[in-house]
This record gives sequence, structure tokens and C-alpha cells, in this order.
Amino acid sequence: MSSTVSRVDGLAPPVTLTGWRAVVNDYYELTKPRIIFLLLLTTFAAMMMAERGLPPLWLTLFTLAGGALAAASAGAFNCVWDRDIDRLMRRTRTRPVATGRVGALQALIFGALTGVVSFALLFVYVNPLAAWLSLVGNAFYVLVYTMWLKRRTPLNIVIGGAAGSVPPLVGWAAVTGSLDWPAAALFLLIFLWTPPHFWALALMTNIDYDKANIPMLPNVVGSDRTKVQIFAYSLVLVGMSLALYPLHVMGPCYFGAAVVLGGIFMYHAWRMFGDPGKLWPRALFKYSLLYLALMCVAMVADRIIAIA
Repeated sequence: MSSTVSRVDGLAPPVTLTGWRAVVNDYYELTKPRIIFLLLLTTFAAMMMAERGLPPLWLTLFTLAGGALAAASAGAFNCVWDRDIDRLMRRTRTRPVATGRVGALQALIFGALTGVVSFALLFVYVNPLAAWLSLVGNAFYVLVYTMWLKRRTPLNIVIGGAAGSVPPLVGWAAVTGSLDWPAAALFLLIFLWTPPHFWALALMTNIDYDKANIPMLPNVVGSDRTKVQIFAYSLVLVGMSLALYPLHVMGPCYFGAAVVLGGIFMYHAWRMFGDPGKLWPRALFKYSLLYLALMCVAMVADRIIAIA
């Protein structure tokens, strides 16, 4: 989280590694590890919800390893396709392919290999449903979001957010071999969380997106209308999260956490209206990461407490 903000501010320290350590670090960065962490968090939360506790260690390891490799594959393909615009933006200009530290062909091979290993790992050691769900999520991210939506429409994040919402479906399927309403609830939570999260970041980096000619919402409709959209999506997000209790998808433990965490989210979204600068967009961006993590914890705790 802090590293993302540092790159936005141009404060990220330069990489000083040399030799094989530099090569390893470049391929590590090619995978977009900060995104992988969030995806694995939601995957593991869904697994614990499905198991109503800790799932078997072997199943957890194979599922998370497969998910990490799938995300690494998607990240590598994204870095190759976006290498031209990555060079223009302060947040992304030090990415390995953008700088030439990793060649485009090498990155493509790396992406293909990690993708194949991911699918095989999930298919053989977890189950076919989890493998196919992961592959569909990856294909959607690369083909629909990266190659089609990102440079064409300000709805890129809204539609493309479906790709980042797939990991909890993979986690649930890994444990149960099927899908159910709690997994769909976590999918919907992440899907609705994605626009306010990324639009807050876009408010901080709108100049960069202008340089790269990417139609992110602030660059198309302006900051004021973007803040209205952020508030509206935040309202729908919090409303949906609270509705899971009366719909009997989640219980009272979850509901209490959702009220508090959602109230703080709405407060951050509201405060942006009086801020012409980047203070409150930055605050919302940072809090949104904490919000997602704590909501996952609340969902897991609720499922475990329900059978205690």
C-alpha cells in the first residue's frame, strides 16, 4: 500500500540490486506482487468461509500457489501490453518491461509458463472448477480489461473489476467443488469496491493518465463528477454489504463490522467533496485496502462463530 502511494508521489527508492538478485527482483516485480497479496487474501477468506475454519493445509497451499501463479501470469501479460503507456506514468515507469530490464518476449514466455503451471496445479491438485474459474478470471483481465477496455472507455474499471472479483470464487470452489451464495457475496463486495478504490487512485494520478491517453474517469468527466461517482458507488457498496444480513447470507457478527467499516468508508468518500487536492482521495485509497481486508476477516469470523 505505502509503496503504491510512494510511486504516485515519485518517492519510491530506486532499485540498487545487481547480478542475479536484480534479475530475480525484476521478475518478482513483473508479477505485481502487491496485487497478488490482495487476491490471495480474498481467496483464503473464501476458503475459510467454505470450510467454516481452516481448510486442509495441502489444499490451501495448492490453491494459493495456483492463484499466485495465475495472478503472476496476468501481471506479466499486462506489463507487456501496457509497456508503452507504463513508460509515460510516474507510478509505472519503473516496471521491468517498461524500462527494458525484462524483454517483452521473455515476459511473454514467463506469463505463458506461469499460466500453464497455474492451471495444471489447480486442475490436478485442487479441482477442475477452481482451475477453470481461475483461467476465466485471467482471460477476462488480459483480453477484456487490458487489451480492450482500458484504453477505450472510462468504464474500464467498472467492467474490468470482475476479473479481480474471481479469486473468492476460486477459493470457495477449491473447498466445496461448487459455488454458493457466500462466495457470490464476496465476489459482489469486491466488484463494487473496485471503482471507488481505483477512482480514488485516479484522482491522485490524473495527470499521468492524461499523458498516457487513458480514459480514466477523472480525465473524462472531471474531478467533481468523479467524486460523485465514488460516493454513489460507495453507497451501493455499503448498502449491499449491509443487505447480506437481512438476506441471511451473513450473521450479526458480520453485520456489526459492516456497519462500522462501511460508515468509515462513507465518511472518507464524503470528505472528498470539500477537498480540491489529493488529501482525502489518498486517505480513501489507503482506507479502502484496509476495509477490504477487515471485511474479509469479518466474513470469516461470522461463518466460524455461527457454528461455535
